[in-house]
Amino acid sequence: MERKRTKDRTFISFDWAMKRLLKRKDSHVILEGFLSELFRQNIKITEILDPESLAEHANDRTNRVDLLCKNALDEHIIVELQYHYEMDYFQRILFGASKLVTQYMLQGAPYRSIKKVFSVHILYFNLGDGHDYVYYGQTQFTGMHLHDRLKLSLIQQKEFNRLFAGEIFPEYYLIKIPNFDKSLSDTLDEWIYYLKTSELPEVYHAQGLDEVEKQLNLDQMDPETKSKYMEMLQGLNVSEDVLTSYWKEGLAEGEQRGFERGIESSVVRMFKSGLDIDRIAQIQEISRADVESILSKF
Repeated sequence: MERKRTKDRTFISFDWAMKRLLKRKDSHVILEGFLSELFRQNIKITEILDPESLAEHANDRTNRVDLLCKNALDEHIIVELQYHYEMDYFQRILFGASKLVTQYMLQGAPYRSIKKVFSVHILYFNLGDGHDYVYYGQTQFTGMHLHDRLKLSLIQQKEFNRLFAGEIFPEYYLIKIPNFDKSLSDTLDEWIYYLKTSELPEVYHAQGLDEVEKQLNLDQMDPETKSKYMEMLQGLNVSEDVLTSYWKEGLAEGEQRGFERGIESSVVRMFKSGLDIDRIAQIQEISRADVESILSKF
């Protein structure tokens, strides 16, 4: 059903909603809508679990908001939102899914009791080298000679309700927000538009966005909660400013080091070609002592 956005409304960012609101029973429909559009199937959330149990220490949750839930098929879905770049983020994705696989398995229980895991990551930085804005990952077992895809046996298919062996393993969704240009081609794009702008498209059809408009309207928040939300936004801006400053300082330092190494290399080449120290100092516009210091290193 087509819906039109109410004019002049500001909506709560999705990270705040995940942390503060989407755990409520009456807000499950928002999360269900997002996951249904992402997975391309209707998702029914039956329970919100405690993601804190996955953290070894407080720093495990730095710069991210986790939401862990269970669907009607008794599968586990973890949603993680990350603002800042981490070089080993792929390994962290693997660790999080692997830990979730074992965290909810009772000691002594058979392996068949392991729950299916979906790992969803909303990323506000550019992870890896890829130009798409939604990536999907799944384990596949492919024959090295016949190139066939390994299926489960008929008994296994009935037991696990899966066709291929790889479908038992965790599946991953990476949403790279910076790569999204705000062009809308389907209902998932409507959700990503909200994730990127904290605004709704002027016209939308996606599941759950009508509840976003009803429940996540900033103007409807009580004064205390609204104040905390604005503090969060301010803190996020400060954090971004700090990271930007560190990046610029590092870039400047790197450029200076590169400049200095370039001079050193030139000095050495000139000296080996037969130029005397005074002439090298004149060409490089540095002192004789600087030239002698550089040559002493080589």
